[in-house]
Amino acid sequence: MRILHLTPGTGTFHCGSCLRDNALIKALRVRGHDVVMAPLYMPLVTDREAASPEQPIRVGGISLYLQQKISWFHRMPKFVHNWVNHPMLLRMASKRLGMTSAKSLGEMTLGSLLGEDGRQWGEWKKLLSWIKNEFKPDVVSLSNSLLSGLAGAISRDVGVPVVCSMQGEDSFLDTLPDDYRDRAWAAMRHNARSLAAIIAPSRFYADAMAKRLELEPDQIHVVSNGIDTAPFPIAECDPNWPVIGYLARMIPGKGLTTLVDAFIELSRRGNLPRVKLKIAGSMMPSDEPYVNELREKLKEAGCAGKVEFLPNLTFTEKLKFLSGISVFSVPATYGEAFGLYVIEAIACGIPVVQPDSGAFGELIQATQGGVLCAPDDVGSLADSLEGLLQNEEQRDQLANRGMANVRRDFTSAKMAERFDAVLQRVKTAA
Repeated sequence: MRILHLTPGTGTFHCGSCLRDNALIKALRVRGHDVVMAPLYMPLVTDREAASPEQPIRVGGISLYLQQKISWFHRMPKFVHNWVNHPMLLRMASKRLGMTSAKSLGEMTLGSLLGEDGRQWGEWKKLLSWIKNEFKPDVVSLSNSLLSGLAGAISRDVGVPVVCSMQGEDSFLDTLPDDYRDRAWAAMRHNARSLAAIIAPSRFYADAMAKRLELEPDQIHVVSNGIDTAPFPIAECDPNWPVIGYLARMIPGKGLTTLVDAFIELSRRGNLPRVKLKIAGSMMPSDEPYVNELREKLKEAGCAGKVEFLPNLTFTEKLKFLSGISVFSVPATYGEAFGLYVIEAIACGIPVVQPDSGAFGELIQATQGGVLCAPDDVGSLADSLEGLLQNEEQRDQLANRGMANVRRDFTSAKMAERFDAVLQRVKTAA
């Protein structure tokens, strides 16, 4: 089957969606499909080699922004478009993504979701023309539902089914200014009618989005995210020098404040005098003030010497980081759709402590690789971390069960197998 997978790039930092997409496309190609992952907005940033031959950015973030502001921008000469879509310029622009105003972010998001009725369509229709006249796929796969404004035109003009993955869009849309938020959700509900299938990474997220998008039960399918487990090491941390690990973007929404406060509480209790905290993950320039506030809080609590910040690790550095972790926690403050970082940690035999919210309950039940604590509760998180660090037998049991279950049920091959089944069903029905 010839498949086109459209994925927004980030330009400069890793995101879970890009990592998941790269692993999925590799595994689909192993299954014999002719799959190409085409980047949108910014260059793709993955922590391993690209899954398919490199593709040019056919719709760049700068050109979309200019099209949103200037209705005739798509008529500018080709050399202008080539210049604004140059990877180097896009990477420079991506460093300012976190500095975009709420109003501009709302305009851009809604403009994309409106599809043919939005001001950005002058740029998007170039992509549509390439898909129809040059690529000629059997099916088009959208990495997330913020791209669903393309679905109607693709299914009608290209004449192929469109499937769409969901990867936590609700937490983003709900932060938009009220007017943009309500209109964006309305556009998402409209666009869902043009999708042959919607794929959610967890039952929690499938149920949540089915309700918000008013979907029929048979329109949404659960396909758990997976990873290539082969490179992930088995963690070997000295029990006399325990380390709590965090690996996600360094932002409040991922619960980093909660984790830092829980670590300060553990230090205050004094039952684990040698415990350390290592914080790794993506950090954009816009995240630096927040991280500096955390550093100052740790300094005032007398804990600065026990905490290490490791931003923007390479894949090799990430593996080294995970190999030295005793327990792991990313206590996200919102209903996380999945949490790829949880699977990565458990694959290394690291017990996890996650809040009983979002998809975490499903992941803990399926992997048997961790424990749950109360959401947004510093004391509960501190208690759970302390309990695990003081119970070597429990840690070993969680590590062994979790590692075996992840390496059996949450691989990229399993993800591709389940994704493939949805594609086959959609193609047969087309």
